[in-house]
Amino acid sequence: MYISETSVDVRYAETDQMGVVYHANYLIWMEIGRSALISDIGFSYAGLEEKGYLSPVIDLNVSYKQPMRYGDTAVIRTWIEHHGRLRTTYGYEIAHPDGTIAATGKSVHTLVHKDTFRPVALRKVDPEWEAKYVEIAKGTD
Repeated sequence: MYISETSVDVRYAETDQMGVVYHANYLIWMEIGRSALISDIGFSYAGLEEKGYLSPVIDLNVSYKQPMRYGDTAVIRTWIEHHGRLRTTYGYEIAHPDGTIAATGKSVHTLVHKDTFRPVALRKVDPEWEAKYVEIAKGTD
């Protein structure tokens, strides 16, 4: 299983009145992690969109463990938890540099035609990308 790692410095604007990172920012960081993973393995989500496809989120789960604050660095680890014919589940771990877990999560995505929103298998759109996901995924169908 391949794990991509990237980091984000927590900005003041990402915190709430309690001085901790506002919960919705973790979703943005998950997207940063997912984009980094795709880039790390040699593909481009923007390129997929240029071909006329989108990959909407169809399910999302986040568990918050320890707060992050302004000035912290969020270490984002992302992997393919499961890859099936029409769905891909990404796993996430957002941690402090010392390894303390701030949040964990999963997002489930499908691939659709941009114009019709009809699902399509990644193997039909980009067989090389499909093969790479199968290779690095924790689980596949």
